[in-house]
Amino acid sequence: MERRNSIVEWIRHPNSLTLFRVGAMPMLIILLLFENRICSILAALVFSIAAITDYFDGYVARRYHLVSTLGKIMDPLADKLLVSTALIMMIPLERVPAWMICIIIGRELAVNGLRNIIIERGEDVSASQLGKFKTGFQIAAIIPLLIHYTFFGINFQVIGYIILWIALAITLWSGIDYFVRFRRLLEY
Repeated sequence: MERRNSIVEWIRHPNSLTLFRVGAMPMLIILLLFENRICSILAALVFSIAAITDYFDGYVARRYHLVSTLGKIMDPLADKLLVSTALIMMIPLERVPAWMICIIIGRELAVNGLRNIIIERGEDVSASQLGKFKTGFQIAAIIPLLIHYTFFGINFQVIGYIILWIALAITLWSGIDYFVRFRRLLEY
C-alpha cells in the first residue's frame, strides 16, 4: 500500500508533469515521420496534451506548495524542448521556414544561457509574464501547423503560419526584454 501511495504522489508531483512533456517528444517525432492526415491530427493531439501540462504543473506546484528550483529550471526547459522538437520536425515537411525556426531556437538558447547566469548569481529564474505569453503564442501556432491540412473548410496551415509570425515577434521582444532586465548581470 505504501508503494502505491508513493507512485500516486510521484504522478501528482508537478515535476512529473514536466517530465511528461519531455516524454511526449519521441511520440511527436515518430508521428511527424509519416506525412498524412491521421498522423498530423495525432501529432497535434499529443502536442496539445503535453502543452496543457505546462499550465497544470505550475498550478499544482503553487497550489500544493511544491515549487522547487528544479521545477523552475526544468519547466521552461521542457517547454523549449517540446516546442523546438515540433518546429524542427516541421521544417522538412515544409510547414515552417527554417530561418524562422533558427531565430526562435537561437533566442531560446541565448535566454537559457542568461538563465544559467541568473541562477549562478542566486536570483529568481521564474518565467516572466512576457515569456509565458511567448510560449502561449508559440503553442497556438504549432497546433494548427501540426494539423496542417484543410478540415471543414478551415486551412489550418495558413492560420498556424499567421500565428507563427506573431509568435516570432513576441519571441524576439521577450528575448530583448530578458537581456535588458538582466543586463547588470552581464557586466563585470
